[in-house]
Amino acid sequence: MLIDYDKLIFDLSSEGKTGYMLPESEFDTKDLSSYIPEEYLAEKELDFPEVSEVDVIRHYTALSTKNYGIDTGFYPLGSCTMKYNPKINEDVIAMDGFSNIHPYQPEHTVQGALELMYNVATSLTEIAGMDCMTLQPAAGAHGEITGVMLMKAYHESRGDNQRNKIIIPDSAHGTNPATAAMAGYQTIEIKSKPNGMVDLDLLKSVVGDDTAGLMITNPNTLGIYDENIKNITDIVHEAGGLVYYDGANMNAIMGYSQPGKMGFDILHYNVHKTFSTPHGGGGPGGGPVGVKSFLREFLPTPIVSKKENGEYYLNYDLDKSYGQMKGFYGHFGILVRAYTYILTLGSDGLKYASAMAVLNANYLAQRLKGAYNLPIDRIYKHEFVLAGIKDDTHTVTTLDVAKRILDKGFHAPTVYFPLIVPEAMMIEPTESESKQTLDSFTDALLEIAEELKEDVEILKEAPHDTPVRRPDETKAAKDLILKYEGDLNA
Repeated sequence: MLIDYDKLIFDLSSEGKTGYMLPESEFDTKDLSSYIPEEYLAEKELDFPEVSEVDVIRHYTALSTKNYGIDTGFYPLGSCTMKYNPKINEDVIAMDGFSNIHPYQPEHTVQGALELMYNVATSLTEIAGMDCMTLQPAAGAHGEITGVMLMKAYHESRGDNQRNKIIIPDSAHGTNPATAAMAGYQTIEIKSKPNGMVDLDLLKSVVGDDTAGLMITNPNTLGIYDENIKNITDIVHEAGGLVYYDGANMNAIMGYSQPGKMGFDILHYNVHKTFSTPHGGGGPGGGPVGVKSFLREFLPTPIVSKKENGEYYLNYDLDKSYGQMKGFYGHFGILVRAYTYILTLGSDGLKYASAMAVLNANYLAQRLKGAYNLPIDRIYKHEFVLAGIKDDTHTVTTLDVAKRILDKGFHAPTVYFPLIVPEAMMIEPTESESKQTLDSFTDALLEIAEELKEDVEILKEAPHDTPVRRPDETKAAKDLILKYEGDLNA
């Protein structure tokens, strides 16, 4: 009988099997309390599986073949911007001068690393049209809270303690209201107009002396570039507030438009979305935050600065800084990858990447709008949102379509976001994908629309070919099983 390596590693365990033997301990392990405080000792022996080395290799290799990643297929996730991660990025970070250094080394021994951080901050500042940058935040959401804390520190320094509200359009990313609340602000949501843009009259009606700022991204989550963006930032500034740019959609505008020139005061990047660093898996990310010059003194310390003699150093001399948001100076390995991407493409290449992302999104929208509802039919930027499949006789949901696309060999798009579009299916192809891939994906979605006419149950019961079909997603999210507790099926 063949061994099923898809089982849990514990189920492969067989008493007496050994994969690795630890060397004999030089300590007396019979009384661990003499080395480790008793409250940190486990009450019972850890239940390690007994498996051979080959069992371990085959088990995890079998699992890896079931995993879907950017190196194995197309991710059309809207808002997440799952672009390809070029392997040159990995070659560069593997260089000894980057991978074998320590943040506590004396500055004169890591001048190359400091120079890179200085240069990447300068490049990110230029791309966004801002004045200065901190590389410290660990990811996009961390960049958001860093930026909003900057906003708060600025108002408090001026004695504007009554500014306790942040305005957020209903087309914003879901993290925006959460970030504002974490910083102690009340949020005011403003509705979008039917064309997907901010309602200026509504905005004017809610700004006032209690306005700390506005959080918005442009283009927004509908993939629409708000033509009134300068009017929007002017309205908030006239009320004494600051304007925060959620940089999640920067991949649509690099080289064409700069948030700094739109009137934004603060911005964060998601370097995985814009500059091709690894995305997901719980690993490190990067959320650099850029500001206009009047906010520089509030940035978390340190920032990398340059002396007149050309030497780079960690600058803690910011008079109004509210300290650090993270240990050390940011996720250096991620920043090296991002800088490699910037240098590889150059300014013209970054602009071309945005152009291709926009072209690809509009190509897909035009191909799909006959079979799927396109609530706003216009020129998009990097992404667009469908409002479900065109179906007058059945009750097929966007979830059914998303499950069926798995049988076609594709990852599903983002579904049911943004909330302002019913049965939303949010698609972002990025610039990474070829026309052949885009055609294969749209052909698959069009096939699904035809399948509906022949047998609705094909969609209702999908997916048919995946290892796991339709789990109870609510239970999976709320009733987590995070460790092995014997036979899970018992």
